[in-house]
Amino acid sequence: MNEGNTMIEAVGLTKRYGAKLAVDGLSFTLEPGRVTGFLGPNGAGKSTTMRMLMGLARPTSGSITVQGKPYAEHRNPLCVVGALLDAKGVHPGRTARSHLRALAATHGIPDARVGRVLELTGIEAVADQRVGGFSLGMGQRLGIAAALLGDPEVLVLDEPVNGLDPDGVLWVRNFVRSFAAAGRTVLLSSHLMSEMAQTADHVLVIGRGRLIADAPIAELTGGVGQSTVRVTSPEAARLEGLLRAEGARSTQPGSGNELRLEGIAAERVGEIAAQHGIILNSLSTETPSLEDAYLALTRGEAEYVSDDQANA
Repeated sequence: MNEGNTMIEAVGLTKRYGAKLAVDGLSFTLEPGRVTGFLGPNGAGKSTTMRMLMGLARPTSGSITVQGKPYAEHRNPLCVVGALLDAKGVHPGRTARSHLRALAATHGIPDARVGRVLELTGIEAVADQRVGGFSLGMGQRLGIAAALLGDPEVLVLDEPVNGLDPDGVLWVRNFVRSFAAAGRTVLLSSHLMSEMAQTADHVLVIGRGRLIADAPIAELTGGVGQSTVRVTSPEAARLEGLLRAEGARSTQPGSGNELRLEGIAAERVGEIAAQHGIILNSLSTETPSLEDAYLALTRGEAEYVSDDQANA
């Protein structure tokens, strides 16, 4: 497989449940070699889109394909796409090992691979315990183990870090990034913007079933606003005059000795301060976050809002 080949393609993808239009004409492509974040408010259509990708729901119109054909038409689908859509979808009386062995048997996957994914996901020590006694985090790890069972080219993960401790969250982040770096494809849904910003290269944002944005994270955040330089100095007033002469603009009143500026780089602020013998107590750059970009893009697109949000 060569990087640049389309792994997943949606064309005019639409799903209607009676009078409700859950997904409305979505079109996008996912390429290998990157982690694509899938974002949107509750009720935006993310889960429905993932279910159609995995053949669990039939599109009303349009299509979504993996390597050029629907998931269900692949001869060995577990070896093409591994998915975690519902970590609770396991019989509570089964052990983790027996659950994975049953899945493996459907594709002729050897027991050695079962052992490998148990080891990869850190649940080898509890592999022979009943799943009904698992914590939420352990259930998530088992779901990821099942997704990896067929050593797939594509991973589709819906809220994979739910219930995980910080070590588990870090493991998921590092794993999916290394998975994509090996030339494979990841579609990752999460409501944790800070985590998505550290994990994804590219994002799809949808609202009310429609595509709002399809862009690299840097492009999205760059469109929200300019970076702000934050500086504190015992000679803030003098420094501000010098910086204004350089074209800097104050964005909002600082507190005490603090300045917040646009139109100038932090490096230039430091140079000017040094040239004039001005002491700086702190100097930093604040850039718009993925959360800022997401909230700006989805304003008015949420299906369920509180009174505070409605009046914002």
